[in-house]
Amino acid sequence: MARLAAFDMDGTLLMPDHRFGAQTLSTLKRLHERDITLTFATGRHVLEMRHIIGNFSLDAFLITGNGTRIHSLEGEVLHRRDLAPEVADLVLHSRWDTQASMHVFNDSGWMTGQEIPEMLHAHVYSGFRYQLRDLKRLPAHDVTKICFCGDHDDLCRLRIQLNEVLGERAHLCFSAVDCLEILPNGCNKGAALSVLSEHLGVGMAECIAFGDAMNDREMLGLVGQGVIMGNAMPQLKAALPHLPVIGHCRNQAVSHFLNHLLDTPNLPYSPE
Repeated sequence: MARLAAFDMDGTLLMPDHRFGAQTLSTLKRLHERDITLTFATGRHVLEMRHIIGNFSLDAFLITGNGTRIHSLEGEVLHRRDLAPEVADLVLHSRWDTQASMHVFNDSGWMTGQEIPEMLHAHVYSGFRYQLRDLKRLPAHDVTKICFCGDHDDLCRLRIQLNEVLGERAHLCFSAVDCLEILPNGCNKGAALSVLSEHLGVGMAECIAFGDAMNDREMLGLVGQGVIMGNAMPQLKAALPHLPVIGHCRNQAVSHFLNHLLDTPNLPYSPE
């Protein structure tokens, strides 16, 4: 069994209503009892994740903002990356041919330019919400990541525009079909997990990781055992065709898979 287990949150560990299932929580506690270190690797903000894991008394390292921050069990910042100010300035002040909404993140939280109530559905249980700000007035030296949210085809066209302007100065990825993220160059969950594993003295070959979107690709490809959700983006399955695909997050498939590994590791696995 692995020594370090990394979990994406939305679409992976959380059910479609963005809550932990009881079976999932029970399995996470089983891992902890087996001295398997837990880390939640997510696009969500650390302020929100502290609230979520605090509600369930879960001891876990946090990789948040899609690898822009790593926090210890005690809340200490182990690693941090921000967008280069010139990149943030270009994104914030250029005119983009898109209908997508823009969202900016830094250590103080989540900022956007207009009320978008439907964006809060994924955060209803944590109470985490955006701050309304004039994004063009934000200081470019204090931006961790920028997201555009909207129609997938529109975001694909926007990605072409962003690539033409930013080139190799930023990392672009889809954290969901309706969310395109602009991250610091070289920043992703896999790179962050490598930093954490070195900090813990655990080899990446001793890690297991679960994910469902393209922002999980590097992490799943680097660990000893990467596992893809049945509800994952087709692009992720195509990018990592050698990895096993398990069941749907609505059925708490991560728990089902891990209980099989813990109880019957020598038997073949069949998704629930």
